[in-house]
Amino acid sequence: MNDVSFTQNRELSWLKFNDRVLEEAADKTVPLLERLKFLSIFDTNLEEFFMVRIGSLTDLSSLSKQAIDSKSGLSPKEQIDKVLEILPKSYAKKDEVYFDILEDLEEVGVRISKISDLDDKDLISCKNYFDSKIEPILNFQLIDRTHPFPRLPNLSIVIIFDLIASDKKKKDKIGIIYLPDRLPRYLKLADNHFVLIEDIIEAFAEELFYKYKIEKSYALSLTRNADINFNDDDYEVDQDFRDYMMGKLKKRKRLQPVRVEVDRDLDDDSIKFLTKQFNLGKESIFVTKSFIQSDFIFDLISDLPEDFRKNHSYDEFSPQSSYFIDDKKSVISQIEESDKLLSYPYESMDPVIRLLDEASTDPDVISIKITLYRIAKESEIAKALIKASENGKDVIVLMELRARFDEDNNILWSSRLEKAGCNVVYGFENYKTHSKVCLITKVDANDKISYITQVATGNYNEKTAKLYTDFSFMTANPEIGKDAKEIFDNILIGNLEGDYEHLMVSPKSMQEGLDKLIDEEIKIQEETGEGYIRLKMNSISDRKLIDKLSEASNKGVKIDMMVRGITCILPGIKGRTENINIYQVVGRFLEHHRIYQFGKGGRTKLYISSADFMTRNIRNRMEVAVPIYDVRIKERILEFLDIMFADDVKIRKLSPDGSYYKLENKENLIAQEKLIEIARKRSEEKNIEETTSKKEDAIGQKRAHKTSKEKEKTFKWKLGYFLGKLFS
Repeated sequence: MNDVSFTQNRELSWLKFNDRVLEEAADKTVPLLERLKFLSIFDTNLEEFFMVRIGSLTDLSSLSKQAIDSKSGLSPKEQIDKVLEILPKSYAKKDEVYFDILEDLEEVGVRISKISDLDDKDLISCKNYFDSKIEPILNFQLIDRTHPFPRLPNLSIVIIFDLIASDKKKKDKIGIIYLPDRLPRYLKLADNHFVLIEDIIEAFAEELFYKYKIEKSYALSLTRNADINFNDDDYEVDQDFRDYMMGKLKKRKRLQPVRVEVDRDLDDDSIKFLTKQFNLGKESIFVTKSFIQSDFIFDLISDLPEDFRKNHSYDEFSPQSSYFIDDKKSVISQIEESDKLLSYPYESMDPVIRLLDEASTDPDVISIKITLYRIAKESEIAKALIKASENGKDVIVLMELRARFDEDNNILWSSRLEKAGCNVVYGFENYKTHSKVCLITKVDANDKISYITQVATGNYNEKTAKLYTDFSFMTANPEIGKDAKEIFDNILIGNLEGDYEHLMVSPKSMQEGLDKLIDEEIKIQEETGEGYIRLKMNSISDRKLIDKLSEASNKGVKIDMMVRGITCILPGIKGRTENINIYQVVGRFLEHHRIYQFGKGGRTKLYISSADFMTRNIRNRMEVAVPIYDVRIKERILEFLDIMFADDVKIRKLSPDGSYYKLENKENLIAQEKLIEIARKRSEEKNIEETTSKKEDAIGQKRAHKTSKEKEKTFKWKLGYFLGKLFS
């Protein structure tokens, strides 16, 4: 039995994180359109939570032997029940925030109207749109003995109608209309005026069921279990893995329902009808009077006038050119001079793309090896790899096809890379490869072998590199290069038990390495009283690491943690976690770094990693953590951590009871804004230095030209004088 006195359930912890996202939507100091985006993020987060987490728990709850959660002692069904008990409060808060945002939008001239609020002119526009664009492509039917209730796809939206027969010989029926997914979710009536397509359909649906009168109606969205078990017994070893994955994705639309959302309060008969159709309890039916499936909000915002968007969004910011990398010099040569670090999204990902582009044409480069988990749909990274292969380089790509909800994109790119001549492999049969590692191998004219190694905390994705906070580390350290080579050698022979001198690699050496580093701080604490650990990550749920940190805390080691999302360890519990403080930051960018700091001052050991402290990362995936040896880069990362922990606006502190609270606002510091300011300042300094250098070069050239002219003039004068003397 595990001690659950200082731990909490991961699902309940995640719900608190998502409520924190909703706080940003409610915060009136956040620009109005950004609040609308946070509302949409809260909603889409919840969709994925039900598809994956509740889906997985639903599967587990059907097993005869119940898997008990090691952090709460709850069975899968008990966890689901707790979630369903808590969520109505979150839905009510979401609706409250939604109507507040609508009011604020109306104050600045933006309306999202109901049909009943439209004037005659706009009503005619809606009717014309219905007749010309919607009705010709609508799918609808009556529900009866010969027309059974259809099997709704995952995340489909339909409108249900209770119909009363106008002919007494006919029976009352239920009608259903699917929202066409090929049309936008809204009609734009004017620059700042919109109406949702479901409202238009509902308003003019009666003519479709012309022998019936509509008594009542409501919109409905169905969420299905989308958690696919990739270790299913139906997987044949000799089957092409890409084909297998494509088959798995097709199943996703047919899995069992886990949630129903409706857009208004329902009577008992309607609830009874839905519970019967979807085989769910009424507690799984959620009323949301705000948008259903609100991901369309981003499209709606982009449809607003540009000036309005600028006035009600965050100040424009684009990733800056890194102060530490010369844009005019070879990236490879600069890395060979000294280690480099990029900080996304404050700095641009371009140097990584340039690195691969250079490698694709460098005559000394013989191979590029890389692990890809999520990449952009129009991936410059993948294009550079294709270019390298076409130029005769050996390109080995570990493409993880099991990156949830990115499987289609990864399947597509794996096919393209293969066709271009890249050697594409899919990692380990029962372990996802989540690491972000690239190894470039060079052989010069004297047959000397050298390496460029790049390790990151986030994916090789140009789009998310503008939204997620991550580090990308690049080094020519030959020892780290040898470790990276060992990683890829092990990948190609399916070996997860490799030994490494510098890198920590899960599922083996990372477990051992982290335990050793924590033990070292316990020993330092016992000897000097100066044991210290500072961690930044997305989640912590691994029971063994939780117990190890508790052990360190009990020995007196001070532990500061910044955990964005799931936090299964509770701080401040007497005799368990008294020396642990846990913080959370939610802001403009998604906090995504994984940073491990052990010790302070001159003895600090620092790692950046792709791994959260979750069992799936530390024990059931291939992940990589790289040590930072370069003093300048170490100082830079520590400065970054200091800024993050100094935030007193967006930061929250975790209480022993699992709730979060705001800190006293002393400096009014928003860490992400401070880091934007630093990135801009460094970029400006870089531009000034480049401009000064250009001017100095120009002045030098001018002086050299002037000196040359003067020398020429002096020579001519002397020559004339000499000739005059000679002939006189």
